[in-house]
Amino acid sequence: MKTLNPDVVIVGAGPAGLTAARHLAATVDVLVIEREDQAGGIPRHSAHIGYGLRDLHRVMTGPQYAQRLVEQARDASVDLRTASMVTRWRGERTLEATTPSGLVQIEAAAVLLATGARERSRAARMIPGDRPAGVMTTGQLQSTVHLLHRPVGTRAVVVGSELVSWSAVLTLREAGCATALMTTTHERPESYAAFNVAGRALLRVPVATRTRVTRIIGRERVTAVEVQDLATGIRREVACDTVILTGDWMPDSELARAHNLAIDHGHGGPLIDTAQRTSAPGVFAAGNLCHPVDTADVAALDGAAVATQIIRWLQGVRPSEQTVRLTVEAPLRWVSPGLLRSGDPAAPRERLVLWSDESRSRPRLTVRQGADILTRRTVNWPMSPGRAFRLPWSVLSGVDPRGVDVTISVR
Repeated sequence: MKTLNPDVVIVGAGPAGLTAARHLAATVDVLVIEREDQAGGIPRHSAHIGYGLRDLHRVMTGPQYAQRLVEQARDASVDLRTASMVTRWRGERTLEATTPSGLVQIEAAAVLLATGARERSRAARMIPGDRPAGVMTTGQLQSTVHLLHRPVGTRAVVVGSELVSWSAVLTLREAGCATALMTTTHERPESYAAFNVAGRALLRVPVATRTRVTRIIGRERVTAVEVQDLATGIRREVACDTVILTGDWMPDSELARAHNLAIDHGHGGPLIDTAQRTSAPGVFAAGNLCHPVDTADVAALDGAAVATQIIRWLQGVRPSEQTVRLTVEAPLRWVSPGLLRSGDPAAPRERLVLWSDESRSRPRLTVRQGADILTRRTVNWPMSPGRAFRLPWSVLSGVDPRGVDVTISVR
């Protein structure tokens, strides 16, 4: 087996991995491993506009954005290997990968996991019924339409009403498939109001709130779905030949779990501190693996931030052993990063990323450390399921880095 010895190996060539690689390559030798045939991550097959504003300071389509990140990495002399998959750990910072040229062993001084997130499949959502063709996630839909250029159906039901759900509607429209219904179990659509209003008015998509899909119907191909009104319990059938499962993100954390990294059970990805270190020395994590899911440009800025911390690790800087855990109370589900250490930097972009299971128009937040209330603040931006909720780093300004756990709650 051939052995490679880069200074840093990055697993995943999406926005976080490519951006980190570009920044690191100015100083150290970097190898990026990507299982897909092409690098760029999810934006490759998301053909609508809206990418690149925060990191590249311009607005582009998903494929343009992905291509630009790949070009920047190659211009920085990053060793980028596609169609290659890490299959197991062989040591603390040693990986085994299957590549087009055979098995390789990668021994690195630092490892960055940037494997991203994916939407839950039908099996993970436990939707009963028949098992016909025509059921897919947004990622599968966009890959089918934009990369493979294959047809889908003619009439679809979209499950979920997040930002990515409207992206699915646009892809369906481009493929000549009408959206018969969009469903959400919540009292209001999870996406921003501007998207919901425009989607209903311009795309003419009806949105059924407090509604869930209870059964998929069809033998060879989907013929209908059964939906239930959660307020009344009434069920009805909606004719369709395509079902798109959107949102409900989960991290691609198999590699993290295989290395027995500490897991944040709120989001299912590795537990990280503000320097984006995991529980294993020299193993870092960035992007939507750690906050499923935020925008692509936020993931890219994670990659830029973690590059600085990886360089510090390579220079021999080691973290404090004293940690303070960040926790949340319902309706908040998780907060990222989840650990504070004395002497560490602020979180990337000086923002905490949280996820909520309920909507609040002007949430009133309380930050406590043990019995001490550190912050009480009403924020003027809404909190909603299905999208990231960000808080300024300043809400943690009074935390004692040698104290007990910190809890963030909403009242």
